[in-house]
Amino acid sequence: MKAFTAITLAASMLVNAAHGHYIFQFLTANGVKGGQYQNIRRNTNYNSPVTDLSSPDLRCNVGGASGSSTSTVSIAAGSTVTFTSDTAVYHQGPISFYMTKVANAATADGSTPWFKIADISVSSSGQWPMRNTYDVQIPSCIAAGEYLLRIQQLGIHNPGSPPQFYISCAQVKVTGGGSTNFNGVSIPGAFKSSDPGYTANIYNNFNPATYQVPGPAVSRC
Repeated sequence: MKAFTAITLAASMLVNAAHGHYIFQFLTANGVKGGQYQNIRRNTNYNSPVTDLSSPDLRCNVGGASGSSTSTVSIAAGSTVTFTSDTAVYHQGPISFYMTKVANAATADGSTPWFKIADISVSSSGQWPMRNTYDVQIPSCIAAGEYLLRIQQLGIHNPGSPPQFYISCAQVKVTGGGSTNFNGVSIPGAFKSSDPGYTANIYNNFNPATYQVPGPAVSRC
């Protein structure tokens, strides 16, 4: 009986660990909240983070290299979309949004260059953006076409251990817009283990005013 109890407890702890984080599952576009994984690629690692800076999983999470079962939603350049997670983000760290222009959002693997369109960082008072919905405006000047739209939350809550990337990719088709094609960066490759925003110790002499979100600068119209 004791052995059974121990096994049951261990199994329960594993389940809880697998579901102890968060993952972005919903996209609201054109004022309509899509279904779970309707326009966001489904990952295969539950809600666990990616921690390997050299892994292609940094693009769209584990299992997110294909979007064949994901719908692509049309959105206007300059419009705002919202990512929603299954539970509120509770690890300190910044939110970033990236896009990459692709020929076909459903088949793209994310190996094309990514440009950053927004950061949500720590406030001057030291408060991190921890909630379960995040809005981002699509640049009004980008060229029409299909894109992968990537949200990244970087958990830097555990100094001394690898920071944790919580990632999801939406599939969008941008209409209207202009003719701008921003230069991008490769993922993996955009983040270095020496980046100050990656290695920051938020508990020891941390200065919110000087914190630098990892990755490239935000691309602006």
